[in-house]
Amino acid sequence: MFQNLYPDEDVASAYEIDYQAFFDQGYRGILFDVDNTLVEHDQPVTLVAIELFQRIQEMGFQTCIISNNKDERVKPLAVALESDYVYKAGKPSARGYLQGMEQMGTMPETTLFVGDQIFTDIWGANRAGVHSILVKQIAKHEEIQIVLKRLLEKIVMACYRRQKAKHVNGTY
Repeated sequence: MFQNLYPDEDVASAYEIDYQAFFDQGYRGILFDVDNTLVEHDQPVTLVAIELFQRIQEMGFQTCIISNNKDERVKPLAVALESDYVYKAGKPSARGYLQGMEQMGTMPETTLFVGDQIFTDIWGANRAGVHSILVKQIAKHEEIQIVLKRLLEKIVMACYRRQKAKHVNGTY
């Protein structure tokens, strides 16, 4: 019922993903959401984020931040992370994902997406044909419209986890 909203996988944090394993599988580009995925909402870049980007870029990954936010929010983060970026990406439209892949020189089958929201981040990545990874939000305090979406996300994730459990148990 909600399959187009399901992530390809879910992990606790963007900082806990085994990026080397993805590189070894042939992935070469990573699209990242920013707010509550890499840093808290409306906060500056952190040393942890800078270290992550240095590490994955040294592996050989191209990176691109895609955000629905304005240029003045996204550009300073992208500059600090030495990453390409797309602002006002229009998520969940595939447009921003495709633009990010064009900037990185990657294709959907060689690109990952990492984000914290189902109805924008994951749905958009799935629409663009990109391997989607859902992470838990960094901060619990969010704007009211996001808090309301999080309630709906719980329903989608409950269905996702049931389907995942059936798949693991072989009882489709």
